[in-house]
Parts: sequence; C-alpha cells; structure tokens
Amino acid sequence: MSNMEIVELDATGLICPMPLLKAKLALSELNEGQQLCVRTTDQGSMRDFQVFAEQSGHLLLSSEQQGDVYTHLLQKNESP
Repeated sequence: MSNMEIVELDATGLICPMPLLKAKLALSELNEGQQLCVRTTDQGSMRDFQVFAEQSGHLLLSSEQQGDVYTHLLQKNESP
C-alpha cells in the first residue's frame, strides 16, 4: 500500500458514534501519512471529525457537505 493511496470508508446510514468509531478503526490500520476518506450521512460528523482531529493529532484535510452526504478527508499522523 503506497502512502499516496486514499482509503475509502462508506459510513453512510450510520448514526453517531459509529462513523467516527469506524474511522478510528480504519486509521489504526493505516501507515503514517496515508489518507482516509470517510463518507457519512450523520450531520453531527462535521463537528465530531473536527474535534477528533484536534484531540487525536491526525490531520483533517477537508470536510464538505454535498446534499445529505458529508465527506471527511483525514491524514494519519504518527501516534503521540
């Protein structure tokens, strides 16, 4: 798996806290520098992923909404 590969996670249809929990599990499987793209329909995820990034040390590269779908792009950083 190269560092440039973006891993996709479809968490649509799941409600809080499942999208974030699935994202945390997926990030634990990645190497430092790899990116994870999470799609969810949970509107609370906009705040949840921002807080998670601040607390975990991972980078939240982008968060956007298109209709009822929220897409978050995270980059795994070295564990603190």
